[in-house]
Amino acid sequence: MDNNNRTKVIISDRQKAVKIPTGIRLLIRRCCNAVLQLEKIPGACEVSVSFVDTDEIQQLNAKFRNNDYPTDVLSFPLGVDGNYDVNPATGAKQLGDIVLCVSIAEEQAKKYGHSFQREVGYLTVHSMLHLLGYDHEQGGIEAVRMREKEETVMISLGLPRNSSYVPQSGDEM
Repeated sequence: MDNNNRTKVIISDRQKAVKIPTGIRLLIRRCCNAVLQLEKIPGACEVSVSFVDTDEIQQLNAKFRNNDYPTDVLSFPLGVDGNYDVNPATGAKQLGDIVLCVSIAEEQAKKYGHSFQREVGYLTVHSMLHLLGYDHEQGGIEAVRMREKEETVMISLGLPRNSSYVPQSGDEM
């Protein structure tokens, strides 16, 4: 199943702290598509991804999760139990919003000893699974299932643990 032509990933950069490297937008689109393929999600889909600074993500984390501290990524799913609003103009399922703190992703990449690209890829895959209803917050088997799916997608994209993302020939922004 190929979602590449039917998945719209809207990416906005609302921060100034970190210059977004070439290829990151393509990587995010590839991550979103890979999760949708793994999960066999039919039809057209839309996802919004926003790059933000630590102040904005802390405000969102406090407002929506009652956690008054910055975090790496937040997911705002629009669907419940596989039912999503549909964009009347396109017929696409609106999966939700991913809000990614670029400076924290940069710090975590250094901390974990892998590339910024892998960190952004992982956070995107992680958030996409949240948009599709997966949850790791309670631990247990759900957390294990989510981690297995994350790693499956990351490996399929050539981003296993301790790896860098190298664009394949023909990949464009």
